Order: sequence, then structure tokens, then C-alpha cells
Amino acid sequence: MKIPTNIYRKLALVSYLLLLVWVPVWHLLLATPTGRSEQFEILLTIAWTIPLLFPMAGILRGKPYTHAWANFIVMFYIIHGLTSFYAVADERYYALIEIVLSFAMFIGCSFYARLRGKELGLSIPKLKDEMAKEKASFEK
Repeated sequence: MKIPTNIYRKLALVSYLLLLVWVPVWHLLLATPTGRSEQFEILLTIAWTIPLLFPMAGILRGKPYTHAWANFIVMFYIIHGLTSFYAVADERYYALIEIVLSFAMFIGCSFYARLRGKELGLSIPKLKDEMAKEKASFEK
């Protein structure tokens, strides 16, 4: 069964937007107080949210290249969620939500970038084909 490209786009978009909302909600409203100042907590939350803003324009426009490199950013949230799940017992459910949203975004972005790139003819040529083309250009 072949899943249409737009399903992966919707998965990537919805999980991205939910993750963009979830990170500040978790850290500002739901997290266990740590004894740090409120200003520091706000700065920390902004620092956790800013990386998610970098791919926003491309993800909203459906650009396959942006979906591909957004996976590098989402890896931080997967690692953060796994670490929080392991280390902070009181926030395991919150971390689990972050893990699920991050993995959903990763899967959606990966498959959308690959399938849409193929549809647009943006695939990376194989090295042997490039070498043969280069060799042929020099032999002429």
C-alpha cells in the first residue's frame, strides 16, 4: 500500500506545529518548579523554542529541502525527550508527548522530503553516473 505524499506532509506539518506549541507549554506551565528565577525559566524556554522557528517558512510552504534539514533540528527534541523521560520521573508523560511529536515530525519530514523530491526530480544522482558523465565530457 502506497501512502500519498500529502499524508506525510500533513503528518510533518501537524506534528511540527504541535511541537512548537508543546515545548513552551511544557516548560512554562507544566514543568516542576526548579527554584530558578522566572526570568531564567522564560529565557530557557525561548532558547528551546527558537530552533523550531528556523524551518517554519519552508515547512509551511511544503519545501522538501527544508523538511529534510529540519530533521537535524528535531533530533535535539528527540534527545531531550528521551533524556527527560529517563531523568525526570515527575515529567515522564510530558517527555513522552515530546518524543511522540518529535518522532512523528521526523517520520513525516523524512518521507515527505524523499517522495516530494522524487516527484520534482530533485534526487541526488549516483556517483557512478556522475563519474561517467564527467569522463565522457573530458573525452570529447
